[in-house]
Amino acid sequence: MSAPVCSVTIVTGGSRGIGRCIVERLCADGHAVVFAHSRSDDEAAALQTAPHEAGFVAQAVRVDVATDDAASRLFDAAEALGRVTGLVNNAGITGRIGAFADLTDADLQRVVAVNLLATVRLCREAARHWRGRGLDAAIVNLSSVAARTGSPHEYVAYAATKAALETLSIGLARELAAERIRVNAVAPGTADTTIHARAGMPDRAVRVAARIPMGRAARPDEIAAAVAWLMSAQAAYVTGAVLPVSGGL
Repeated sequence: MSAPVCSVTIVTGGSRGIGRCIVERLCADGHAVVFAHSRSDDEAAALQTAPHEAGFVAQAVRVDVATDDAASRLFDAAEALGRVTGLVNNAGITGRIGAFADLTDADLQRVVAVNLLATVRLCREAARHWRGRGLDAAIVNLSSVAARTGSPHEYVAYAATKAALETLSIGLARELAAERIRVNAVAPGTADTTIHARAGMPDRAVRVAARIPMGRAARPDEIAAAVAWLMSAQAAYVTGAVLPVSGGL
């Protein structure tokens, strides 16, 4: 049996898109990573193999983050590898793109469960694990520029959950600062990932690029770089911040 690694970060929604780039970047920065995915087994297997080949550790856990026991399962898996000092809440869904009045109860419940409730539970699990231990630990929650724009005619409920995540991040940062736990948020603009296709609008990233001041959608690795900085010692005095990575929106 190999010796446990010394420091582990949990990443939710880590098998594709922005989450995959976050896992890759954190591994390159020396983190061991336990990442959650709900059903993308092939992508998760490929991502799990690549860091091992480079001498890093990335371990996949197949779990729906909205289930009651997801937070404890992820922390158990991470603690089996070593000391858990990081959490990146990246998992999120937009729901179907369209008018707010057409939102079904099932759509609403799922968006709130994945985007907000799961993140609250994971942050709570982190606070319970880290309080009183004197660790230098960090949480980064993935928000969205939609928290400011509201995303009318597209996904207002999603935007509302992201605004709630920003409030959560600020409040937790102030509550947990004395425990040496930093909490921040990254608010991406439109990124060129498969999230748009899963919401029923695969060409959305290209279509909205015209209204972005920089004239293009973000690359997922550009969002990952911001997350990695907030997780690093370079951001040791940064907590309660919401960092926009939105091309000027």
